[in-house]
Amino acid sequence: MIQATSYQKVPGILMALSSAIFWGISGTCAQYLFEQKNLDPAWLVTWRMILGGIILILFSFTQEKKAALSVWRKPKDILQILLFGIVGMVAVQFTYFYSISLSNAATATILQYIGPVFVVGFYAIKNRKWPILAEYGALILALSGTFLLVTHGSLEVLVISKEALFWGILSAIALAFYTIQPVGLLRTFSPAAITGWGMLIGGVSFSLITQPWAISGSWDSGTFLAFGYIILFGTVLAFYFFLRSVSIIGANTASLLCSVEPLSAALTAVFWLEVSFLGMDWIGTILILITVGLLTWSKKEKQAI
Repeated sequence: MIQATSYQKVPGILMALSSAIFWGISGTCAQYLFEQKNLDPAWLVTWRMILGGIILILFSFTQEKKAALSVWRKPKDILQILLFGIVGMVAVQFTYFYSISLSNAATATILQYIGPVFVVGFYAIKNRKWPILAEYGALILALSGTFLLVTHGSLEVLVISKEALFWGILSAIALAFYTIQPVGLLRTFSPAAITGWGMLIGGVSFSLITQPWAISGSWDSGTFLAFGYIILFGTVLAFYFFLRSVSIIGANTASLLCSVEPLSAALTAVFWLEVSFLGMDWIGTILILITVGLLTWSKKEKQAI
């Protein structure tokens, strides 16, 4: 019986790992588009949300039919999905991509992965309950990893710009908001529908600022391939695989496996775009990944109590 259960979890494990790898590589594709094809980050984010949102909504319709529209029935739910799209989705997407444009895919992705620390802090304040020991350890590791990543151990010099550090930390805060705000919606509605509508709402609202109809950058086969990868693999398939993995192996395990995303971003950035990633960078990366593991473990401990 144990072997059968373990065997059934294999597809979920593979899907979670695939989604993380897809997300990581899409960050490197974005860096390639910003550095070599001169695409504007805001323009790319707008089209990623619009096209990705449309595809996810259509997928939701094929799987759930009328249930894909159920989020629009109650004013309270409508307000929440609008907030998720206009604030949550736009913030988490734009801050991350803009951070990439200021530094590189590896650094931006790793900085965003300190977001769970802000989630822990939010719930500690909300529930008026001190974090457990593992969460304190995660905070220390996250701060140490970030310090090594942005200073290489020196108290006098930043190895990335102050702007890149600011937007990287902002992307982590945005990720925390993106994680917390739609919890109520996700308890009631399909994750695919919520993600799809959130992306489409975010893309349409952001287009009022970015004017996506004005083509950005230089376009050739490389541009189309990287752009197509971000939409298809880095958005639609990544979100679908992750949501499917959650239904098979649970949110905690899926989230832990997705911590390979910074590694995939770092490796592709180093080997494809020849980004300089030194020993201190790798140590900082490992410390932040351990942070994710500790926080995932602490969730299991709390649920067991």
